[in-house]
Amino acid sequence: MTKDIFEFLVYMIHACANKWGKTPTEVYNLLKEKKALTNYLIPHYDVLHTQGTNFVVADIEEYLAIREKTA
Repeated sequence: MTKDIFEFLVYMIHACANKWGKTPTEVYNLLKEKKALTNYLIPHYDVLHTQGTNFVVADIEEYLAIREKTA
């Protein structure tokens, strides 16, 4: 993992935590459990990092909702 990807992940974890009223640790654990980091954010970094924060947070919410339906 590159430094840029790592910084993006940390930034998005904090952005989600702020929007969802959770701690960054809670968000990290949720994203890790749902494989959002390894199956979504990291592989699609090239596209996602060019988008606005609110768009990516909404995209993460959609990813998590889909994962809930298929779990």
